[in-house]
Amino acid sequence: MATENTPEETRVSDGGMVTIPASFRRRLDIEPGDKLRWDTDGEDNLTVEVVRQRYGAFEDDELKAPLGGDSDDTHDLAGNEADSAFAEDA
Repeated sequence: MATENTPEETRVSDGGMVTIPASFRRRLDIEPGDKLRWDTDGEDNLTVEVVRQRYGAFEDDELKAPLGGDSDDTHDLAGNEADSAFAEDA
């Protein structure tokens, strides 16, 4: 395992894929679904920024759209509004 002063190396695959070492994933809290933003400066030095893209990222969003009533009563799990005109057993 690398320390903060020990660099780690990974190989770029034929398809351009790179594995992020586990020590970096743990230290930077990188999880599946997160994105990496790649950039270079004027001297072609590479920087990588972790962009969190996890399920429930908007959980605390104050701008939620009102669904009317208790959403469990009026909408299914996918957020589709119940419509009696299209009931399957009608």
